[in-house]
Amino acid sequence: MQSSPLDALHDVLPPEQVSWWPLSPIAWLIVVAVLLLLGLTAWWLIRRYRFTAAKREAIKASTQLDNALALHTLLKRLTKHYYGIHYASQSQAQWQKILNHLAKADFSHNELQQLYSPSGAECLNAKLKLAIKHFKPHDKRLKEVLDV
Repeated sequence: MQSSPLDALHDVLPPEQVSWWPLSPIAWLIVVAVLLLLGLTAWWLIRRYRFTAAKREAIKASTQLDNALALHTLLKRLTKHYYGIHYASQSQAQWQKILNHLAKADFSHNELQQLYSPSGAECLNAKLKLAIKHFKPHDKRLKEVLDV
C-alpha cells in the first residue's frame, strides 16, 4: 500500500509569543515623544503659574484694601509689572483707554477724576476690585488699542 503524502505533514505549531521587551524603534519614538510632550506641558504650566503670580498677589491684596486710591495704585503697579513703566505713566485719557482695555472695565473720565478728589471715591471700590480680577497680564494688541 502506498502511504498518503498527508501523513508526512506535521502538526501546525503556533509561533512563540513575541516579547514586548525590547521595544521596537517606533515604540521608542512614541515613548520619547510622549515624555517630551509631558515635559513641555509641565514647563509651560510652571512658567504660566510664575508669570501670573503678581496678578494673584494683587487679587489677594485687593480683598484687604478698602481705599479706592490704593486699589487704583494696585492697578497701576500691575500695569507697570506686566507692560512696563511707559504704559503705567500715560496721561489720564490714555490711561483710561489702557485700563478699559486691560481690565475689561468701563471707567469714565469722571470716575478716574474722582479718585483724586478730597471727598474720595469709595463707590469705585467694587469696580476697581473687579478690574483687578479681570486684568489681562498678557495682551499683544495693547499698542494697537492706544495707537502708540
